[in-house]
Amino acid sequence: MMRVMHWVAMTALAPLALACAPQEGESEPPPSQQEARTFKSIPAPTRPEVKTHIVGADNGKTIEVKNDTMIAVEIVGIPTAGYVWSVVEVPPFLSAAGESGGPTSEAQLQEGFSGGRHWEVFFFNVTGAGEGPLRLEQRRPWETEGPPDDTFSVTIKAG
Repeated sequence: MMRVMHWVAMTALAPLALACAPQEGESEPPPSQQEARTFKSIPAPTRPEVKTHIVGADNGKTIEVKNDTMIAVEIVGIPTAGYVWSVVEVPPFLSAAGESGGPTSEAQLQEGFSGGRHWEVFFFNVTGAGEGPLRLEQRRPWETEGPPDDTFSVTIKAG
């Protein structure tokens, strides 16, 4: 009796298994027909009057700038997770001239996309000559205890 029930079950399920299995001659569609999407990087949102762009790779360097110009610190953060950059030390010959931000990839512009890395840009006017540190820290504003999650520092030499 058990053997008969097993045979009946196998006979009944066989057509379903065959329908799900790849059929001879079937394959994945060629890459040209597959939906492939590549997303381009988006540059930092900046201003046309910026003469010097300071980026993450400049961390620890000395940057020479001219007096009476605008500079921008263009750094990537994760503000969607609460990690934001803030300026913690500025030489006296720089004056804050605003901030900007935006996505780093076209993927972030797609409907339903959330999170990801973003540009955080800080603008400064160079108001005089001198040399000094420009330092930023990345942290969650509500996490005030302990060291920052990341730091960025350059020495600005204006003349």
